[in-house]
Amino acid sequence: MNSTKHDYSPAYKRFVLVMLTIVYAFNFVDRQILVILQEPIKADMGLSDAQLGLLSGFSFALIYVTAGIPIAWWADRGNRRNIVSLALAVWSGMTALSGFAQNYGQLLTARIGVGLGEAGGSPPAHSMISDYFPPEQRGRALSFYSTGIYVGILLGFMFGGMIADAFGWRIAFLVVGIPGVLFAIVLRLTVREPNRGRWDSALETAQRPTLAETMVVLRERPSFWYIALGCSLMAFVSYGVGNFFPSFLIRIHSLSIGQVGIVLALVSGISGAVGTYLGGYLGDRFGAHDPRWYLWIPMIGAAVAFFPYLYVLLGDSTGSILVVLVFTNLLMTLYLGPSIAMSHALVPPSMRALTSAILFFVLNIIGLGLGPFLTGLMSDLLAPRFGVLSLRYAMVISTMTALIAIALFYAAAKRLPEDLAKRSREQAAAAVA
Repeated sequence: MNSTKHDYSPAYKRFVLVMLTIVYAFNFVDRQILVILQEPIKADMGLSDAQLGLLSGFSFALIYVTAGIPIAWWADRGNRRNIVSLALAVWSGMTALSGFAQNYGQLLTARIGVGLGEAGGSPPAHSMISDYFPPEQRGRALSFYSTGIYVGILLGFMFGGMIADAFGWRIAFLVVGIPGVLFAIVLRLTVREPNRGRWDSALETAQRPTLAETMVVLRERPSFWYIALGCSLMAFVSYGVGNFFPSFLIRIHSLSIGQVGIVLALVSGISGAVGTYLGGYLGDRFGAHDPRWYLWIPMIGAAVAFFPYLYVLLGDSTGSILVVLVFTNLLMTLYLGPSIAMSHALVPPSMRALTSAILFFVLNIIGLGLGPFLTGLMSDLLAPRFGVLSLRYAMVISTMTALIAIALFYAAAKRLPEDLAKRSREQAAAAVA
């Protein structure tokens, strides 16, 4: 540990963590607002489900992951606080501009701009958190940060649906986009850039590895790639099914957009936030004795949730499926915080932002990129035979990928001890040097 570097008070660390979590919430408000608004947008612009999937998925993910790695390379060298502030201003501004789109092409362009901004959010924030909090607290800290996903979903669904009902979908984009630009200024003025590598050796902290050097290290860590693929297939279910869930409730269960916004805000937002934090808490608690628990917890959560989740999609009682959805959402959101924590444990501090970016590259290109698009495409292909029920069966097919994710987390846990031993030998060598 590099103990000569300045530490911060516990209260200030909590303040920074809350500020970064709010930024992440803005990330998902601006990302998910399209999901709650896609039915009126579809009607207004005459779009297919595949086009909706491209709009909320692949086109967004492509620019997100393409820009993510160079921005993370910058974050491993530059001021991460400034990068996060700039990214927040960009994606929030592009969200507001989405409200002025007059056709599919213009809306697609605005959403690509949102993806470009959001690429600069999480990798620098992950790296900052790992420098504010010691390794034994990192799982909880990163999971608390990841609850921003579900705070954002809650706010996006609730206010997006209410505003769209009252004023139309264009005004909804404006109302959720403008506050993010203002918060970017607040973040820039109140959050300090932490000392890089606070909990690591001075030699490792001073290193500035390239992307190629980072990839060499990660190639020697098979567990990282199992983690990344496991996360990506969990995200395939989360985005592929979740992005169409408002449409599912509107088409299959005959709810209004306002009702869907409130219901999913409370059901998905709260249970998802609890599950995400719980994953990190349980990982830190049980992982202190055996780090494989960081990966067993996501594996067990997905396995227990699988069949109840199928009932959510196939059941006819709206009230019953929403009750079960609370349970399944909690279990299927356990994976992210522990996965990020273990990814950071496998590499030196100077590689953490790039490692997060690579993790999110795999997660988003498969989960966010392919999940909504393939689900929407399957819905279109099944429509001639099943009509309005085609979306239900497309979502069931997408859910099957969770079984592969369970196997991947098992494989990651099996390889983890060997990979952590490699990392320990590297740390020992750096300390001697």
